[in-house]
Amino acid sequence: MSTTADPLAALGALPGVAESVDSVRKAVDRVYGHRVMRRRSNAVTSEAALRGARGSAALSGADWPLEEVRRRSDFSGAGGDAEARTVGAALRLTAEAGQLLSIWRQSPLRVLARLHLVAAADNGDTVGRPRQAGEPVDEPLIELPLPGAQEVAGRLDGLSELIIAGGSAPALVTAAVVHGELLALRPFGSYNGLVARAAERIVLVGSGLDPKSICPAEVGHAEQGRAEYAAALEGYVSGTPEGVAAWIAHCGRSVELGVRESTAVCEALQRGAA
Repeated sequence: MSTTADPLAALGALPGVAESVDSVRKAVDRVYGHRVMRRRSNAVTSEAALRGARGSAALSGADWPLEEVRRRSDFSGAGGDAEARTVGAALRLTAEAGQLLSIWRQSPLRVLARLHLVAAADNGDTVGRPRQAGEPVDEPLIELPLPGAQEVAGRLDGLSELIIAGGSAPALVTAAVVHGELLALRPFGSYNGLVARAAERIVLVGSGLDPKSICPAEVGHAEQGRAEYAAALEGYVSGTPEGVAAWIAHCGRSVELGVRESTAVCEALQRGAA
């Protein structure tokens, strides 16, 4: 990261990032201007939440059809069904994220701990806190080298300080960095991907870019596919300007695809088909 007083804002000057920020802003403005949003925004928000949770679960290895997610009521994972537990965790995180917006800017580490607690749905002594030296991480779809516990603690503190300090960085840049850092660090013993994407959503909503939470970036991440997601993340972890810019652009494209999804929902509601 840059050593300037506002390193997140400095990332906004990377080649291509301003274009991504502008493109996302225009796309979000278009869906917010849809006539359905004037009367049925709550319905769009609810559908975006469901589709976002499905997309996040898919990236964590539980790629269920949307109608299966909508139909199921038991996500306990009885009988060793790990996919059901993953989908259930994604749904819980989506519901919880909206309750944590006011806390995020004052205590992001507290929010991250809460997100992991909600995802894990477990009271074990490793839940809701960053992992310690020697503790394993269950995140099979992210194959990057795993930072040590001391590095994790230091980088989480640094990320927290940046968020609390605020600054002039565009919401897309901040959301992408939060998402990328959490995936790179994998600070918890499980569900790091789900937590990272929930944190990205909190930034996008809390920043005012998507205040009604109708632009599910998780849908876009899933639509672009796990291979492209992993490749973009590798660019971020490399720390090169090109790699970081490519990750931010990937996140921007994901928001735009989420906008496209919610625009389709608006059109269906307008036709009376949903």
